[in-house]
Amino acid sequence: MNIAAILPEILLSMGAIALMLVAAFVRRAGVITSTAAVALLVAATVLLLGAPQTGGPQFGGTIAADGFSAFGKLLVFLAAAVAIIGAHGWFGQMVGDDGANDHSGEHGAEYSVLILFSAVGMAVMVSATSLITLYVGLELQSLAAYVLASYRRSDARSAEAGLKYFVLGSLASGILLYGISLLYGFTGTTDFSGIAAAFTREGPHSLGLLFGLVFLLAGLAFKISAVPFHMWTPDVYEGAPTPVTAFFASAPKVAAVLLATRVCLGALGPAIDAWRQIVIVVALGSILLGAVAAYGQTNIKRLLAYSSINNVGFALIGLAAGGPQGASSILFYMTVYVVMTLGAFLCVLRLRGEDGEPLESLDALSGMSQSRPGLAAALAFFMFSLAGIPPFLGFWSKLAVFIAAVHSGLIWLAVAGILGTVIGAYYYLKIVKILYFDAPGAPLGRVRAPLEGALILLAAIFVSPLGYLLIGPITRLTGYAASSLF
Repeated sequence: MNIAAILPEILLSMGAIALMLVAAFVRRAGVITSTAAVALLVAATVLLLGAPQTGGPQFGGTIAADGFSAFGKLLVFLAAAVAIIGAHGWFGQMVGDDGANDHSGEHGAEYSVLILFSAVGMAVMVSATSLITLYVGLELQSLAAYVLASYRRSDARSAEAGLKYFVLGSLASGILLYGISLLYGFTGTTDFSGIAAAFTREGPHSLGLLFGLVFLLAGLAFKISAVPFHMWTPDVYEGAPTPVTAFFASAPKVAAVLLATRVCLGALGPAIDAWRQIVIVVALGSILLGAVAAYGQTNIKRLLAYSSINNVGFALIGLAAGGPQGASSILFYMTVYVVMTLGAFLCVLRLRGEDGEPLESLDALSGMSQSRPGLAAALAFFMFSLAGIPPFLGFWSKLAVFIAAVHSGLIWLAVAGILGTVIGAYYYLKIVKILYFDAPGAPLGRVRAPLEGALILLAAIFVSPLGYLLIGPITRLTGYAASSLF
């Protein structure tokens, strides 16, 4: 038994339990928040400095200790830490005239603890090599997410978002579990290697295996909010507290996409001709809907929800390509996507009216380049990168998945993805136009959050043309991580 393979998960689990006990005696959210963020950074450090993740299957083949899982865990832990830091700054600005929290102590210890438990679930997801651990990790992450979506008890929109997420998430979990049961029934195993062997023996002739494959992919498509299982995303992203939305759009998205990658290239690898058709249709649908449906949006959180759907479609092009290059392009794309998305949401977290209330309308961005030139420039960088405008780093991430598709003979899919990029660029550039060319709107309130400001600056530099210098190192890391799947 290799305990080192799950040491980050052990540390986070123990930290979450300890923080729950401490919260009974320490009511200051800042202490809990700082400790939780440090725990995630420690877990990330253990991944970087600990024993190399080359042990392969562990604990009876239920999880894998490889470069792919280590890379995914690192992205998840860092994104979760940023979500915790951003939440403290966001809730901390909600103060009354007497300096007390104006929302009845909404930002309690529960937020950070739920993020930690969700991070543990996501770590299990990216390293799962069994349908059982896949489901356990996914449900641990989902249960925490349902509570986080409805975290603001005094906000009707938040409660509605949590209820919608719970009902639709439960339905998707049932679909996923049905697919798991079919695969187990027709293969006699839950291990990815055993399922792959069964597909090799049966080929495309087993109707039961194909049905199991379809239901399994349908359940995973919901978790990554891909078309046609995207319907919950705009409503939940809009209704949930903004820090929670930032979290949903980053860490869980990465974990679900990497889980789908391991399932398709591992357990379902021999059936690539069957699942590739599904992935291509879902990818094109996500790119098209994410590009077109965002056109008429006036709420920036809702617009970024459609942006996340759109970006999942591009990541799925890499999955459809398959092979080590396809897996590497997915890792590269999700790395850049996490930074772009978190940076954009950190900018949104700083949008406040003079009364301190959060602003979510696109009108709040009008002429912001005059009142907040630094924040406007950072947000413009993130929009250019999300749109795939060269030479911003988002362009190179899209180029990576297109090249992987071309090398797999899917030239037409790469061309379709390029056309989708052009269509979707409109609403990203629309935000830049509002920032720089619209007349200034109502004055924005001042936000005192230096740590979040530093994170925005680092993210903006990362996605800027200077990020080109990092393409080589990141590509080498993603190539090494992807090779461990094969």
